[in-house]
Amino acid sequence: MNKEQFIELQETGNISVPVILLNYYARLGLTEQELILLLQVKKFKETGNQFPTPTELSEHMVISTADCTNLLRNLIQKGFLMIEEHQQESILFEYYSLKPLWDKLYTFLINENNRKIQEQNKKEDESLYTIFENEFGRPLSPFECESLAIWIDQDDYDPVIIKAALREAVMSAKLNFRYIDRILFEWKKNGIRTIDQARNHSQKFRQHQGQGNSGNKQDQQEEYQRKVPFYNWLEN
Repeated sequence: MNKEQFIELQETGNISVPVILLNYYARLGLTEQELILLLQVKKFKETGNQFPTPTELSEHMVISTADCTNLLRNLIQKGFLMIEEHQQESILFEYYSLKPLWDKLYTFLINENNRKIQEQNKKEDESLYTIFENEFGRPLSPFECESLAIWIDQDDYDPVIIKAALREAVMSAKLNFRYIDRILFEWKKNGIRTIDQARNHSQKFRQHQGQGNSGNKQDQQEEYQRKVPFYNWLEN
């Protein structure tokens, strides 16, 4: 659902109160009075009165007309409410629009979702470092941490694929970062993005190794060039 569809859904005949608005109004910066006033505006609009007066609104609340006028002004200034104009024949009509409210709510939900994704990725990255240290049986060196960060941030390898490459290195008894980097390079070159694809590719690779494909191996070694240099300690 895009923003236009989301706004249209809220604008077309729904007299119920959106649950997501009740859940997040405080985090949007709305007070309880402002929320109720917006809901009152929404109710009037959906029952045919597109531009209720402060007096009409205050009659359904516990605040005065003057307080209602101030709240309406604040909501417009804060970007939750706007007054639009519509001309029918030669008559100009004004009406309240709640589109700014739905726009803010949509933007908040998108940002909140992105924040949760970033937090999840951070947790995955942290667990990835822990897994590597457990397999290596020691803390990672600064160079190894840098290499792992490059795989995640620059090469954009999925942590799941990095873990699979680590397991492949363990199975091959070649537990060093250069060998893992070579695995990731080959997988990326061959369009491998899932665990099943990686597993099938590894099985085929072992079969080819058993058949003694030395020429292909030499070609692959010449093709493989790592942009970030690796150091001798990686082979220890």
